[in-house]
Amino acid sequence: MKKIFIIVLGIVMLIPNFVYAEDNLATNAKNAVLMEVSSGKIIFEKAKDDKVAVASLVKLMSQLLIIEEVEKGNLSWDEKITTSSNAAGFGGTQIYLEPGEVMTVKELMKGISMASANDATVALAERVAGSEEKFVEMMNNKVKELGLKNTHFSNSTGLDEKDNYSSAYDIALISMELMKHDVIFEYSSLYEDYLRENTNNKFWLVNTNKLVRLYEGADGLKTGFTDNAGYTMAVTAKRNNMRLLTVVLGEEVSKVRNKEVVELLDYGFNLYKVELLRKKGEVVDNVNISRGNKNKINGIVREDIMILNKKNENDKEYKEKIYFDEIKLPIKKGDKIGRLDIYDLEKKIGSYDIVSDSDVGKKKIINILFDSLVNILSGNFI
Repeated sequence: MKKIFIIVLGIVMLIPNFVYAEDNLATNAKNAVLMEVSSGKIIFEKAKDDKVAVASLVKLMSQLLIIEEVEKGNLSWDEKITTSSNAAGFGGTQIYLEPGEVMTVKELMKGISMASANDATVALAERVAGSEEKFVEMMNNKVKELGLKNTHFSNSTGLDEKDNYSSAYDIALISMELMKHDVIFEYSSLYEDYLRENTNNKFWLVNTNKLVRLYEGADGLKTGFTDNAGYTMAVTAKRNNMRLLTVVLGEEVSKVRNKEVVELLDYGFNLYKVELLRKKGEVVDNVNISRGNKNKINGIVREDIMILNKKNENDKEYKEKIYFDEIKLPIKKGDKIGRLDIYDLEKKIGSYDIVSDSDVGKKKIINILFDSLVNILSGNFI
């Protein structure tokens, strides 16, 4: 009988995606949020707007700015960065940069993503803005741009400092902005790698986010710990066509933090599904253009339009309403020209940008005169 019990218990422990009751989720976390990324819908929340220390989750904003600088052409992944004495002197988690040591942007980003390295973060902050202080100004400007209500940064690393705080929900919004840049997953999804590989100081990197190895579909994003913040974590995972993101803050034990993140993700994947209504780039409608070098442009959706529903709910029929803006030339491909509202019965459940699928310039005066002449001769001129 005892052997049978042990075998049954072993089987139960191996069953994936156990469904947890919502009341039992994130009981040890001070703050938490679980979201479906494509729709931005909140599935679970716990004191999500409290202003608290978040430790190295601050680095998610630092990474966002660094990636944006690369995409703007102000920085390249292969550029070699010389470490300052200031960057090398940062304590906490680090990759032990020496003053004057040279690493590429790509190597330093690995250090941030995998080892949560403070020295690598400051080295890149100094390269981007000239000093960490100036970089922090950029971070806070981005806070305003994203409309975050409960965030202010005092440093680029997340070390405990006055007025260095965020919230579970704001960290989730920063994470979703970061995930719009697919390159982040090249770093955050790695479990192990090396720095200084062809030297006598070969350095083994192991991702502080163990879930990228242990949880199906997990490929990011960040962990953290300080005395003020406790153990923190922002984790994303994708299964089939649904990506979830969870943030937990203020945990007292790292293993409990990891366990509660898994329970949150399991809860989302087991109970929810997403439905694709419109695919990115799909034509919604076309617009006639007056006095443009094109007579008509297609309005397309900027991104996949996904609707979140519970798995036990029947598929629904949704209504769409299309609104086009007043067209002002010139228009560039990707410019917003309208919006698409989605309704479940009479309730609006989402509003999405409609953008132009092509460039449209102003028609030259000679062409306008020619068209007017044609209209007069054809009797169509008013």
